Amino acid sequence: MSTRGVRGVYPGSFDPPTIAHVAIAEAAARAGALERLDLAVSRDALGKDAGRQRPLAVRVEMLERLRATRPWLGVVVTDAQLVTDIAAGYDVVVMGADKWAQVRDPAWYGGSVAARDAAVARLARVLVAPRAGFDTDGAETLALPGHLADVSSSAARAGHDHLIAFECRDG
Repeated sequence: MSTRGVRGVYPGSFDPPTIAHVAIAEAAARAGALERLDLAVSRDALGKDAGRQRPLAVRVEMLERLRATRPWLGVVVTDAQLVTDIAAGYDVVVMGADKWAQVRDPAWYGGSVAARDAAVARLARVLVAPRAGFDTDGAETLALPGHLADVSSSAARAGHDHLIAFECRDG
């Protein structure tokens, strides 16, 4: 009999970590009764232009700042790209509704619906943050304040510094 607590993973590029990322992590920890939630960053993020992202070491350092004030958070770097692969071995996987749409898109599995279905079937519990224009069918929807639905790392990178997680702001 295992005494290991419930472990979750929240994959993302976290470029930069936003107030929404923090709220999603906290809501997932509560909803999933998680002992630990790993923020997982891929060395080569699927569907992202690596040349336009902050260096991996910078993003990991920002996540470590979040972890310093939240002992239940972990930070992991992975070579896996697909969320379904990153989530292997975890009890819960956390993501936004836009990422959930990507996870369910056969295009990311060589166009194969069967491969997509097999990958999604391997997922344990799926907790999804709502986002306008995306459904959460097939997953549990996290309860989050409505104003967070429009928070994005893109907007934070574009100069909306108030959207960046407090611990990750410069100055």
